[in-house]
Amino acid sequence: MDIKRTVLWAILFISVVMLYDNLRKDYGYPSIFFSNTLPTQTADLVAPRSTILGTELANLPQITEASSDRSELANPLIPKRNRIHFKTDVYDGDISTMGGTLSRLALVKGSKRQPDLYITLFDQTSNHTYLARTGLIGGDFPNHNDVFEVLPGTALLSDSDNTMSISLKSPIKGGVEVIKTYTFTRGSYVIYVDTKIENVSATPVKPAVYMELVRDDTLVETPRFSHTFIGPAIYTNQHKFQKISFSDLSQGKQDYIPSAYNGWVAMVQHYFASAWIPQEGVLHQFYADNLSHNLYRVGIKEPEQSIAPNKSVHVVARLFAGPQEEHKLQKIAPGLELLKDYGWVTIIAKPLFYLLEKIHGFISNWGWAIVLLTILIKAIFFPLSAASYKSMARMKEITPRMSQIRERFKEDPQKMNEALMGLYKSEKVNPFGGCLPIVIQIPVFVSLYWVLLSSVEMRGAPWVLWIHDLSQQDPYCILPVLMALSMFVQTKLNPTPPDPMQAKIMLFMPIAFSMMFFFFPAGLVLYYIVNNVLSIVQQYYITQMMSRVKKD
Repeated sequence: MDIKRTVLWAILFISVVMLYDNLRKDYGYPSIFFSNTLPTQTADLVAPRSTILGTELANLPQITEASSDRSELANPLIPKRNRIHFKTDVYDGDISTMGGTLSRLALVKGSKRQPDLYITLFDQTSNHTYLARTGLIGGDFPNHNDVFEVLPGTALLSDSDNTMSISLKSPIKGGVEVIKTYTFTRGSYVIYVDTKIENVSATPVKPAVYMELVRDDTLVETPRFSHTFIGPAIYTNQHKFQKISFSDLSQGKQDYIPSAYNGWVAMVQHYFASAWIPQEGVLHQFYADNLSHNLYRVGIKEPEQSIAPNKSVHVVARLFAGPQEEHKLQKIAPGLELLKDYGWVTIIAKPLFYLLEKIHGFISNWGWAIVLLTILIKAIFFPLSAASYKSMARMKEITPRMSQIRERFKEDPQKMNEALMGLYKSEKVNPFGGCLPIVIQIPVFVSLYWVLLSSVEMRGAPWVLWIHDLSQQDPYCILPVLMALSMFVQTKLNPTPPDPMQAKIMLFMPIAFSMMFFFFPAGLVLYYIVNNVLSIVQQYYITQMMSRVKKD
């Protein structure tokens, strides 16, 4: 049994490390063991050969008229005089006159404890690109490469106003003029984007509007030793949430629904996301591709509209750009709450977050909410834990007799196994009785791990004393040390392997496992400490109770 337990621990440790490494490779990150750098993209891989409404993606406007090379994206950084700087209660950003593109967007609404806590979501610099843009295709029409004129208006949301609008007008191209209007609302992370298309020519035109998010694969605020998805996603009512890795786009893989009468496209990163949400009821075309090495996009193409001379049409869409606050996302659009991605444990994680949020509503401290939720879960699983700890206690009692049997029959493994099985039968001990109850609980605690890792509510949330941000690692490493000590105590409470080498390995395991906790967010470490302390108390109580029963 002791050999099996040691082997199981070793397999678990190796499996976790290998799973983490494979997840990194699946989502385009380098292996922690081997170099797996993606090949440099050539001109042939700039745009996949999939089509949307008969138009190849390669025909959609690229970064510049001449090339989509990354270096040419960095060179024409828009001078400040060619940007409209705007500010609301939740945003501070810039709209570039080049295409009327939303080229910088900082989220400035921090917590009460940390009012200056913000993140720059959209940006366009020599080191990082992430932006939202629109334009027309179907002819030589205005797109994101054309210089727009800023129309008169304000770019500052005053205290007395609830909304603010910024409008830009394109040059006339192909007989078409475009007026693009961004409308911001107080307290909202949803921007209304109205594209007015006016036919100023003498003949009908048939343009189509595209809306896309362009991003490189730069990592942002990703906890070490923890993988969170970064990349495009497409949602429809029929196929639900479909994530697309950057590595798949680099290889030209197309595994998403091409069109639907509903849905949205998004760029997802840890804690935050952006999404184009078009109006429902018309057939939208979705696309995603690799623009150039390390630069990707995902977008929506609206249906072509025939516009008669001197007539105009409006294409209205919403652009979400903000934190993945689950209760707010589900009110914006169907399925948008899936941007907060729990993976395969979603069915368990969502109720756990609901409970966590309700507890926080009473005590207004996310740290104590984590503690109380962990206590609640341990209480629910107490009967299973009790069965597991009783089995461990019984195994600990017969460990000396097991050692004697191994020593007596060390030259005859068959007789050793027969004697051990006889001992288990006579003492009514199941050597695997302590494993099944633990296995049943694993999905719940894995789900809680993802809840704490994925919840932006932890960002900037204080607990007590030195813990001012549960999403960051403990600055003084106090919690990781307590975590290591709790794992050591748990190991000492378990049956001691008769083999000295196995015993040393079991004592080394807590150190090996606890090393990564020095880099985990404080909220995650707090959860594991509370769970371990409760397990220690349960195990000690049950062991002592069984000892008293045996004496009586």
